[in-house]
Amino acid sequence: MEWLLRVQLFQMPIPYHSFYQSFNKAAKNLGAVLPSASAASPLKHKTMKKIVTAFLVLAIVPLLFSCSAARLGGYSLNEKDAAAAVRQMLEAGARDGVTGAFSKDAVLSTLFPEPVKKALNTLQQLGLTNEVDRFTTTLSAASEKTAERSVPIFVAAIHNMPVTDAIRIIKGGGTAATDYLRTTSGSELRTSITPVMQTALDEYKLNEQWERIIKPVKGISGGKLNIDLSTLMAGMVSEKMFEKIAEREKQIRSDAAARNTALLQKVFSRSWEQTNP
Repeated sequence: MEWLLRVQLFQMPIPYHSFYQSFNKAAKNLGAVLPSASAASPLKHKTMKKIVTAFLVLAIVPLLFSCSAARLGGYSLNEKDAAAAVRQMLEAGARDGVTGAFSKDAVLSTLFPEPVKKALNTLQQLGLTNEVDRFTTTLSAASEKTAERSVPIFVAAIHNMPVTDAIRIIKGGGTAATDYLRTTSGSELRTSITPVMQTALDEYKLNEQWERIIKPVKGISGGKLNIDLSTLMAGMVSEKMFEKIAEREKQIRSDAAARNTALLQKVFSRSWEQTNP
């Protein structure tokens, strides 16, 4: 027992080591403290020393386990790690890409929202259905190219985004990080994507087609139809990017296999809702 205590104590920080040395010295001088007991009976002296040693073991062993627990599982979430993890998670979603997100129906819903659905009926009556089909197919391709080119814009925004109260975002669960990005940088991202979208429209010569398609319905839209194609589609690209980022966030929060960095594993390997920052 005493040998085990010596080994454990000498592995501990200096205060415990010093404490043991003091104890050992006191034990050696036990005869001086209790001379009559020591002189009268060496057996009583050894018994007393064993009792004191046992008491010391009972006092120190819990501290040993406590130190081990702190080293192995005592990580405490801090603001710096939380902010870095939020950025890593958002960037992972931004880099996933949005291939296949720009279907014909999705494009039409963006160009002709519910209040102006009758514009589509007008186009069908005018025999422009085939032209609209060709236009939306090409526009889908242009939108996907814009999304690819927008990844660096999103990544830069994520890196430059001021993350305040990051621990609250981690604890928020769901899509708290994506919602924070949308709130702090959504407008700026749409503005930054618009010229990228315009470049793609020019490459595919879609502005001319759009003008031909939209001309017959301008008069019946009552001013409700936004005909700025680059702005409309930049908004759609931005929204699809946010949807992909939110999807990735949910995966990282719920699936350990999706946490592909040491930091993500450390921060999202447990639930922090019931813990203090």
